[in-house]
Amino acid sequence: MGRRFWKMSGSGNDFVVFDVRGEAAGALERPEVIQELCARGTGVGADGVVFVAETGRPDASLAMRYYNSDGSRGEFCGNATLCVTRLAAQLGVAPMGGLAVETDSGVVTTRMGARGPEIDLPAVTVVSASVDIELEPSELRIGFALAGVPHLVVRCEDVDMVDVATRGRALRYSDFRAAGANANFISNRGGVWSMRTFERGVEGETLACGSGAIATAILLSTWQESGDETLLITRSGRTLTVKLVRDGGRWMPTLGGEGRIVFTGELGEGAETPRPVS
Repeated sequence: MGRRFWKMSGSGNDFVVFDVRGEAAGALERPEVIQELCARGTGVGADGVVFVAETGRPDASLAMRYYNSDGSRGEFCGNATLCVTRLAAQLGVAPMGGLAVETDSGVVTTRMGARGPEIDLPAVTVVSASVDIELEPSELRIGFALAGVPHLVVRCEDVDMVDVATRGRALRYSDFRAAGANANFISNRGGVWSMRTFERGVEGETLACGSGAIATAILLSTWQESGDETLLITRSGRTLTVKLVRDGGRWMPTLGGEGRIVFTGELGEGAETPRPVS
């Protein structure tokens, strides 16, 4: 009751964010409460919940814990990290020169750039230009990259024609990987790359996916269809930018995008009845 939160959006990938550095999250981290908070229509409504916490690591400034809307813990979320970077700057907790954020996938360096928040991810080393999955008629190729979390990337003729709910679910639960993977669909029209993503944990299409954008940029570069910088138009219409540096079999990515505070609020009587305050 009265617990403050921030509703944030990273290019349409939206989150409920709590600052738990001074007050423990408690029951808010229970899977059923996460589900209530993320429920659209009866809760705040979000793709996931983020907790900004103290870190015990000497090489990090703060920690973030990310949960998907189904209550499962997520190893990493690029857009959530962009939002945490923005919030840290808003709260005045980001030191000069940038921020080191502890995630379940390791420490990432972030900063507020001229065009918004940016994050430098740990090196991506698990990349496959092709995988043993049968292509649909409109699909040209499928690759895989482990960019914090696992991603299949499907190069197709036109993302607007893809049945993301059906095909995305089939790929997410395919035999390719026991733990499953996110499925990203990409196409190019007039030199512009567009992407759509089916996210595990959300179990549906989201308006953007930061780690999916990173995996997509790496595969496009591997396929020699893009260079060191790739701009991707997300389903929300907003752009994610991925810059890549390659060192042998290591890809060092930087993700730039949006981290926007939509409103602040406080929880009412039960997580399912929040009330915005500004």
